[in-house]
Amino acid sequence: MCPIDVAGNREETGLKMVKVQSVHSQAIHAEERAHEADHPSSQVARFGAEQPLRLDCGVDLAPFQIAYQTYGELNADKSNAILVCHALTGDQHVANIHPVTGKPGWWQTLVGPGKPLDPERFFIICSNVIGSCMGSTGPSSTNPATGKPWGLDFPIITIPDMVRAQAMLIDRLGIDRLFCVVGGSMGGMQTLQWTVAYPKRVASALAIACSTRHSAQNIAFHELGRQAVMADPDWRHGRYYEEGTYPHRGLGVARMAAHITYLSDAALHRKFGRRMQDRELPTFSFDADFQVESYLRYQGSSFVERFDANSYLYLTRAMDYFDIAADHNGVLAEAFRDTATRFCVVSFTSDWLFPTSESRNVVHALNAGGARVSFAEIETDRGHDAFLLDVPEFVDIARAFLQSAGVAHGLVAKGK
Repeated sequence: MCPIDVAGNREETGLKMVKVQSVHSQAIHAEERAHEADHPSSQVARFGAEQPLRLDCGVDLAPFQIAYQTYGELNADKSNAILVCHALTGDQHVANIHPVTGKPGWWQTLVGPGKPLDPERFFIICSNVIGSCMGSTGPSSTNPATGKPWGLDFPIITIPDMVRAQAMLIDRLGIDRLFCVVGGSMGGMQTLQWTVAYPKRVASALAIACSTRHSAQNIAFHELGRQAVMADPDWRHGRYYEEGTYPHRGLGVARMAAHITYLSDAALHRKFGRRMQDRELPTFSFDADFQVESYLRYQGSSFVERFDANSYLYLTRAMDYFDIAADHNGVLAEAFRDTATRFCVVSFTSDWLFPTSESRNVVHALNAGGARVSFAEIETDRGHDAFLLDVPEFVDIARAFLQSAGVAHGLVAKGK
């Protein structure tokens, strides 16, 4: 079995039966989440009332803050910066121990010494997106106007809002142009948005397992998750911070449903099949008789210990609203017209959340817009989550793309 631990990493281990209702150390984790929301265990860029973030919903968010981590050193001409954009439930702790879970960074396969995103060669930046819960301003942050958590008073945010906030962070760091923007899933959406919103500031882009808009099916799955959260009586209309409750059952169910979409039928069959969990015969009850049931309950119960329920609502809604073509008269190619950015688009054969057809649409639009683009469809049965796992072909492709982009931009000597 290969469960996902609470930091989003994969580890080979067995699973014991875990009920989604059984959240260990819930009070401790609630305190940790609350502390990280305002005082993160990472670097923080704070922006005052004179530097508002203009949101797509028409609200100027100010003051606000962005939590981020950096790895490596910025070179003299500031040309070696790589921005890593995290997925829906990720955060800035891409290559360091997570402060809440104690687990290693979530992208160990790609970021680290000797890996494609090598901090000995690049200055790597990863920020927590606006609306999340690990130190960037979001619904669990303190609203300066009330002294209480924002809750549902926090304005609706979008993927472009996230990218505008990141651009303000990059400005604060004194970087005019990023060597590369990298991301998978929601991180891939941010990557593509970066190339559209700031084409002259992105030398290269690695967009993985993503699309330029969310499908109706994906919106439907997100709505299922949001309704599960809001149906939990402990959600309290988003005011659970003030009332001392937490909708762990609803959020756990939302995570269970979402996690199914991250895998594939072949992967579930290979890992679990119809094998029983710690028994030979069924209990003839609604307990977790099957290993796959126990696995999903584990996913739900571990997730609620590190993530905020309201942030889950806000970030899934941001993904739903994402549609690059809509801002360019419905013509996706126009969004990439005459871009100088070098692209690499990657998909996985068993990813049914963001299937290869979505990536091909991106590639066709890039070609029509005159962009330089390479495309790889990697054969694997690991589903959407393959970009987070040890898939050697993907690692090799990422390394080769960054190498060629580095040569093209004079950052890496040819043959090095």
